[in-house]
Amino acid sequence: MSETSFRTIDVSPGGGVDVELEIRRSRFLTRLRRVSTENAARAVVEERRSAHFDARHHCSAFVLGVDGRTARSSDDGEPAGTAGLPMLQVLQKNALTDVVAVVTRYFGGIKLGAGGLVRAYSDAVAAAVEAVGIREVRLSRLLRVDVDYAEAGAYENQLRGLILPSGLTVVVDGVEWTDRAHITVAVQAGGESDFAAVLATISGGSLTAAPAGERWMG
Repeated sequence: MSETSFRTIDVSPGGGVDVELEIRRSRFLTRLRRVSTENAARAVVEERRSAHFDARHHCSAFVLGVDGRTARSSDDGEPAGTAGLPMLQVLQKNALTDVVAVVTRYFGGIKLGAGGLVRAYSDAVAAAVEAVGIREVRLSRLLRVDVDYAEAGAYENQLRGLILPSGLTVVVDGVEWTDRAHITVAVQAGGESDFAAVLATISGGSLTAAPAGERWMG
């Protein structure tokens, strides 16, 4: 993780995966969800608690923020340190953030012991991470290019999918029509000067780009 990128599970915000493992007759039902706030993370936990009201344990862990600074875990009645913390450690080992993991356990009649519980809850989350995959989310700068109506279509086509010398790809975020056409593009943070140079080249120096905000993309 850095100030301009972070790793999370490979789904759109709000998406996720459900995975079930059976370990010595106990069922471990894992739900991973991509979330961006603590309230959203806790809501996922409560959803699982409601959906599986007959299960005794709904252990959880979540990591939030670009730097992963917000991290919480809960053993939810399992022996201290045998569930929530091992789950959290799996998320952190994979350098994931903006993610919540909930593992619902249905007891199968065979006690696993402290070490067995640690392994089971760790394996449950690891299996879910492997199933869903990991993506990198990068900070993009939004830049606005103002052009005359007659030239808008040609410039939009040139900018759409343009690959800069640095290897970064330009994404056309939208076009607004007022007195002129305002083309907004997204360029990965650090590529602004590269884009400005290419824009000057393709326009013969007649166009410049103005900052228009930023957005996390991925």
